[in-house]
Amino acid sequence: MNTERLWTRSFFMVCAANFFLFVTYYYLLVTLPSAALTHFHAAGSIAGLFTTLFLGAAIVIRPFVSAWMMKFGKRALLIASLIIFFTASFLYGWFDSVIALLILRFFHGIGFGMATTVTGSIVADLVPDARKGEGMGYFIMSANLAMVAGPFLGITIFGEYGLTTMFWIGAVFSFGALLLGWLTRLPEEPAIEQKGKEKQAVFEKTAIPISVTGAFFAVAYSSILSFMAVFAAQRGLEEASGYFFAVYAAILLLTRPFTGRWFDQYGANAIIFPAIILFAIGMLALGLSSSTIVFFIAAACIGIGWGTLFPSFQTIAVQRCIPKRRPAATATFLSIFDLGIGFGSFLAGALAGIMDLGTLYIFCSVYIACGLALYWRAQRQTGQKQAA
Repeated sequence: MNTERLWTRSFFMVCAANFFLFVTYYYLLVTLPSAALTHFHAAGSIAGLFTTLFLGAAIVIRPFVSAWMMKFGKRALLIASLIIFFTASFLYGWFDSVIALLILRFFHGIGFGMATTVTGSIVADLVPDARKGEGMGYFIMSANLAMVAGPFLGITIFGEYGLTTMFWIGAVFSFGALLLGWLTRLPEEPAIEQKGKEKQAVFEKTAIPISVTGAFFAVAYSSILSFMAVFAAQRGLEEASGYFFAVYAAILLLTRPFTGRWFDQYGANAIIFPAIILFAIGMLALGLSSSTIVFFIAAACIGIGWGTLFPSFQTIAVQRCIPKRRPAATATFLSIFDLGIGFGSFLAGALAGIMDLGTLYIFCSVYIACGLALYWRAQRQTGQKQAA
C-alpha cells in the first residue's frame, strides 16, 4: 500500500469548496428552467437558454484559464473565479426579468468555467503521483454528492418558499465555496520560465483523445440528467425518482475507496473496461425498468459505471502531460466534456419527441457498448502523443 499522504488540509478544503460550487450549479440547473416557464411564462426555447448560455460561457472561458494561472498563480485565480461565481449568485435575487437573468447566467458561467478548471488543476498538483486515480476520484466524488444534494434542495426550496428565497439560499451556498476557497493554502508555486515571447497553447494535445472519449459517454449520461423525472413519471415511479441519485451516490461512496486504488495499482484499463460494461448494463436496466427494484439496480450500475469513468478519464488527461501543462489538460478535458453534455441534452430532447424514453435508454446502452472501441483507440493515441 502506498503511504504518501492524500488527505491534507488543502486537499480537503478544495474538495469542500468544489462541493458547494457544484451544489449551487445543480441547485440552479434544475430550477431556473422551471422558473422561466412557471414564474416568467417564457417559451420552452427560452427556458433552455438558461443552461445553454451557462455552459457556453464555461466552454469559452476555459481555454484561457491555463495561461492566467501561469501568469497570476492558481490561488489568485481560484479566489477571483469564486468571487465572480458568488457575485452572480448574489445578483439573481435582484432581477425580475428574463433578459437580465440570461445575461447574468452567462456571467455566472464564466465564474463556473474558471473555478472548475482551477480546482481541477490544483488537485492534480496536490495529489501524489502514485495516488492520482484515488485522489482525483475523491475530488470528483464531491461533485457527485452535490448532484444529489443540489437538485433536492433546489426543488424543495423553490416549491416550498418560492423563487426569491431560492435565489438567496443559492447565494449562501456559493458563499460557502468562496469562503472555503479563501481559507485554502497552497504550496508555493515555482516560477515558470518562458523563452522569449513563446506562447503556451490553450489546448493540451495529449488530452484531446481521452477528452473526446469522455464527451462520447457524456452524450448518453446527459439523457439521464435531462429526462429522469419525466421517465419516472411515464413508468409510474414518481416516488422512487427522487431516490435515484441517492442510490447512485450511496453506491459511489461505497465503491470509490476501491476503484481509485485499483486504478493506481492495476492501471486504467483494468478499471475503465468493466466500468463501461456496467454503465451499459445500467442504461439497459433503466430502459427496461417498470419496478422500483430494477430502477434502483439501474441506479447502482450507472453509479459504479459512470461514477468511475468520469474521474478516470480526467485522471488520464492530467497524467499524460508534463506538470506545467496540467491546467491546460484540465481545461481541454472539461471544455470538450461540456460540449458532450450540451450536445447530448439537445439530442436527447430531439429523440424524446419521436420515441419512448425507455427505448432511448436502451439505445443508449448499445451506444455506450460501442464506446469500448473508442476508448481503446483513445488510449493508443494518447500513449503515442505522450511518447512524442
